[in-house]
Amino acid sequence: MTRWTPDPSFYPSPRQAALAPAEKLAYVAAFDRAAERPDALAVLDTDPDSPEYGRVVGWTDLPHTGDELHHFGWNACSSALCPTAPHPHVERRYLIVPGLRSSRVHVYDTKPDPRAPKLVKVIEPGELAERAGYSRPHTVHCGPDGIYLSALGGAGDADGPGGIAILDHTTFDVRGAWEADRGPQHLAYDFWWHLNHDVLVTSEWGTPSMIEDGIVGELLLGRRYGHAIHFWDLAKRRHVQRVDLGDAYQMPLELRPAHDPTQTYGFVGVVISVEDLSASIWLWHRDGEEWAVTEVIDIPAEPADPADLPDLLKPFGAVPPLVTDIDLSVDDRFLYVSCWGTGELRQYDVGDPFHPVLTGSVRLGGIVRRTPHPGFPDEPLAGGPQMVEISRDGRRVYVSNSLYGSWDDQFYPDGVGAWLAKLDVDTEAGGLTPDARFFPRGDEFRGLRVHQTRLQGGDASSDSYCFP
Repeated sequence: MTRWTPDPSFYPSPRQAALAPAEKLAYVAAFDRAAERPDALAVLDTDPDSPEYGRVVGWTDLPHTGDELHHFGWNACSSALCPTAPHPHVERRYLIVPGLRSSRVHVYDTKPDPRAPKLVKVIEPGELAERAGYSRPHTVHCGPDGIYLSALGGAGDADGPGGIAILDHTTFDVRGAWEADRGPQHLAYDFWWHLNHDVLVTSEWGTPSMIEDGIVGELLLGRRYGHAIHFWDLAKRRHVQRVDLGDAYQMPLELRPAHDPTQTYGFVGVVISVEDLSASIWLWHRDGEEWAVTEVIDIPAEPADPADLPDLLKPFGAVPPLVTDIDLSVDDRFLYVSCWGTGELRQYDVGDPFHPVLTGSVRLGGIVRRTPHPGFPDEPLAGGPQMVEISRDGRRVYVSNSLYGSWDDQFYPDGVGAWLAKLDVDTEAGGLTPDARFFPRGDEFRGLRVHQTRLQGGDASSDSYCFP
């Protein structure tokens, strides 16, 4: 995988990355909720000039059952061009694909045929536990010094703490745990960084027992899920500061830092407030020598007839937005917010990050609305915009509809189905329009549910940069 010259899909700055060629393929994690069939990597044709545009053109089954694919990522990215990178000639070629339930980590080679990824390595749960002390791998990011892999659980039967393991860029062996001193951090979920400032940020969800069988009402109302984010010294691998959003704000999940490496702010999405079922977006930023968070977006719950609601929500008579993913365009202009409960994808202009402005909204699915895709108006949709991925040029947004198997079943007990939509973006004034030609769904995914999407050559949440 070593190259004489840097991978052409690497760019030193976000400005240059935004000028990159459009993706031709997308990789999608697909899983079998019943754990009776293997999960799979589906490959979608995203070339609008192709006769197979919007169709599944590649399919690779995993070797086992019961993995529940969730998040995954590339082995290497533009961070390899940072001045401190010890591996400047790695290649964006391998997909690192964890099983959230099985704790296996799969490595797939997308060459020589990018439509037929080939399994080249499986990291068994025992290796992750023995070498790093973790289980339930979740999020993958490629760093300048290795592959970073977050995990929700501890080794063996330990329910926590969760944290970050490091994989070798070349061999994919587990090097060990990243943390040298975790301080008060116990719950884990997402992580990202400000590379030029030696800052790593982590968020909180819950331990495996808190999430694997669905949301636990007693824990939610007891304010026991995560409600803080953590700041770390990236070079020393030491905890620096815990910032509590307040225990009413349960589950600050996805982290999206500014792509501009001169900046030290970013956004975190909060799933739900136990006080009014609203969701919210918070901005982290410097406040003198300390870190602070400021709520910048509030999204209220929508009233609903209890008869139309799943059992978990009937007592409240409302649909919570359930912000379960956010994504920031490479130019740091637009923030996309998925409201999985109400079935809405929102677009905000965050040119002034302290004062976001709503510039676009599309409805698809939703617990009550079941809004159909405009290209197929006779097909009510379950699920809602969940995982969000943005092309590097910011002109295309892809959304898939499954959150996590057991949580799907709680909020959509009559079935969540499987669909993936593409939306075209007005990058000048803002606004979103669903692409009527691109809507793979149902049988296209062979009965599996779909979660995260990764774009060939990189996307808005794959890369980090060291030059402005």
